[in-house]
Amino acid sequence: MDAVEIAGAWTPEEGSRRARELFEDRHPGAPDGVWAAPGRVNLIGEHTDYNGGLCLPIALPHRTYVALRRREDDEVHLASAFEGEVLGWDGALSDLHPGGVAGWAAYAAGIAWALAEAGTPVTGFDAALSSCVPTAAGLSSSAAVECAVGLALDEVNDLGMGGSDEGRADLVRIAVRTENEVVGARTGDLDQSAALRTSAGNALLLDCLDGSARQVPFDLDAAGLELLVIDTRATHSHATGAYGQRRATCEAAAKILGIRTLREITDLDAALAVLKDEGLKDEVEGQKSQDAQEMVRRVRHVVTEIQRVRDFVALVDAGRLLEVGPLMNASHDSLRDDYQVSCPELDVAVDAARAAGAIGARMTGGGFGGCAIALIEADRRDAVARAAVEAFAEHGFGIPRIYVAVPSAAGGRVG
Repeated sequence: MDAVEIAGAWTPEEGSRRARELFEDRHPGAPDGVWAAPGRVNLIGEHTDYNGGLCLPIALPHRTYVALRRREDDEVHLASAFEGEVLGWDGALSDLHPGGVAGWAAYAAGIAWALAEAGTPVTGFDAALSSCVPTAAGLSSSAAVECAVGLALDEVNDLGMGGSDEGRADLVRIAVRTENEVVGARTGDLDQSAALRTSAGNALLLDCLDGSARQVPFDLDAAGLELLVIDTRATHSHATGAYGQRRATCEAAAKILGIRTLREITDLDAALAVLKDEGLKDEVEGQKSQDAQEMVRRVRHVVTEIQRVRDFVALVDAGRLLEVGPLMNASHDSLRDDYQVSCPELDVAVDAARAAGAIGARMTGGGFGGCAIALIEADRRDAVARAAVEAFAEHGFGIPRIYVAVPSAAGGRVG
């Protein structure tokens, strides 16, 4: 077999050029500027964000670029080029509300509605988007779109949010509202925080209970390591019932336990006992006790995953990066067995990476498809990538795409 191809990201210059060329092809004149926001990989802490937990993402060098120009009226004109397909959308600010716009335009322009709802209305705009963030891969291509456009609208309307971490935290909340209400996906704030609050060379320890964040040095080169991303190409979408159902289950469990979020659980065994007892009551009343068993599994994953984030960060802070593998492995096993958001392609990718000598491997993102990550010694890149490709062929899956994830900077103006 030939060497496995490792897919790279565009340089900022190339991304800016692509967005400008599309803009000038679809709109007369030049844009006011070009802004970009990254995709992300979550190192650990999955499905913890909407439970008030902890998570640890890094920004990718792969970015969505938007060339944008402010208008003096309320018209909105969009063009996008994602993976070779060029699409357009034309409307008005009044169309950008829940139920008023669907598909890719909801991500690309819905944030204008959320900005107005937050008390910071914007004018109409022309925009052209081009991206090298893989779509439907669990690498947060949707948040990259929202945040790139949000940064552009913030600057051309002089809103002042993009210049500080506090302002960017506000923009995160606005982007999340876009995803929750305009798009209709009940996600937490992990993805948008990674796009707007990360810094190069660091992971972002995000506390989703109070919104605080800390930059955690994550120097893979110094440790002789790399982080491989294995895109299974299995269909992935947050705007599905399965994701929302898991969030609803967690919220129901918190209500039974009399707490606001599952982050507040301090005695896991006691909490699970309460949920089991509640299930027995339901069974007596003729309802399905399996619902309680499912709730127990979901809660167990969330609470143990939050602790795994703490343990992971403690090891990184202590310079013991080589020891995080068991935590990554346990995270995937919990997501597969307790939270049940893995899929055959993800499991094959993880198993192949582990068998080929990865320090640790797990799915990343919301699940139901998307990507796995593998922490590896740098000189094992070809061996691990080849193992994944061969395992996919043996199982009759398509050829996975392989990326190297480098902790990169948050979004901002690039041209």
